[in-house]
Amino acid sequence: MIKSVTGTKDILPADIPPWKYLEKIVEQVFVNFNYKEIRTPVFEETALFARSIGEETDIVGKEMYTFRDKSDTNLTLKPEMTASVVRSFLEHSLGAQQSLVKLFYISPMFRQERPQAGRFRQFHQFGAEAIGSKSPLLDAEMIQIAYEILKLLGLKGLSVKINSLGTHETRENYKKLLKVFLKDKKSKLSEDSRRRFDTNVLRIFDSKVESDQEIIKDTPKLIDHLDEESKNDFEVVKDELNKSAIPFEIDPTLVRGLDYYTKLTFEIISGSVGSQNALCGGGRYDLLIENLGGKPTPATGFAAGIERILLACENESAFGGSIPEANIDVYLVRIDKKLESSVSELALQLRRKQIKVDFDYLQRSVKAQMREANKMNARYVLFIGGDEYKEGMMNLKNMSTGVEEKIYLTKIQDLIVKIKSQ
Repeated sequence: MIKSVTGTKDILPADIPPWKYLEKIVEQVFVNFNYKEIRTPVFEETALFARSIGEETDIVGKEMYTFRDKSDTNLTLKPEMTASVVRSFLEHSLGAQQSLVKLFYISPMFRQERPQAGRFRQFHQFGAEAIGSKSPLLDAEMIQIAYEILKLLGLKGLSVKINSLGTHETRENYKKLLKVFLKDKKSKLSEDSRRRFDTNVLRIFDSKVESDQEIIKDTPKLIDHLDEESKNDFEVVKDELNKSAIPFEIDPTLVRGLDYYTKLTFEIISGSVGSQNALCGGGRYDLLIENLGGKPTPATGFAAGIERILLACENESAFGGSIPEANIDVYLVRIDKKLESSVSELALQLRRKQIKVDFDYLQRSVKAQMREANKMNARYVLFIGGDEYKEGMMNLKNMSTGVEEKIYLTKIQDLIVKIKSQ
């Protein structure tokens, strides 16, 4: 038997209601904040991610699904969405149509990393990008949107962590300071961190190695070496979060895993999903659009992992009774086999009136059909056939009350009104 590829997962019919519920909340919150949906291709030219994410990141160096197509073009299944959105923004000159472009997405992503709780090789994210403004109010808005969605899903015990990476110049100066501090400790760092010391020293903060963490806990903090503009913007974000009643803490080691971030960076953490506890993260990336060939354009955004959020919701029983029970409006029970065509015709008539209908396709007994109606949580069963049918009537049974009543074949509209009104 051929099975699903390691690190991928089928989303079965029984799993769909929580997904649909989450997507509905996500879309509604983004609409409330006036974000427009964008959908980009599943794969892009590999150079897009190498240039945007950074050659020395784990994503580009180890995790991307990359291949050459028949025209020998190097392509990659998208490991994240920001680069794709920016590529689309530039290609279609969206900035010329509107000064501030506010976009959101729900999309699959692909990374070849070790599968673990809430992490897959094909996974799904929702997120937002706001392109065209330097305002720190937009940075705060990203946190407000993400926090609002997670709270509406019923999650509790959320922890918001924020940091500022400063401007590009600030970071370059800080990198020099960090290298000076770590120089005589380099030999004690892990192999990955020694490599990062030479390629991108800030990446050492991403290390999960305990000995690395012990070394870097005493390093100078970037947040203590910010330029005035970054300091002021950070204060605005903190003030807005306080006004929004969103609890937060400053985490000076929060660097994020992508090279294009500047100034604000943030994560929202849950204690309900194990060691991989970040539900979403993001920040400002004022350099990315210029790096990809556009003119200097400020931008900010975030991304959230859907599988990980759903795992947190499951662990906290967050949805409660919020998800509507899967059911159908009416199940048509055929009493006489010769009425199959009539049953099918009536089902289509009701379906065209936006009524959820099903009936038996397997020529089963009335008793078996009733069992099927119960499995489908049918609100009503409509019996078609027998003496009533010969007299121009059908029998309608309310499955919750057990009450039955006659419906005339010539008055199907009455049936439609009754089903829709309850």
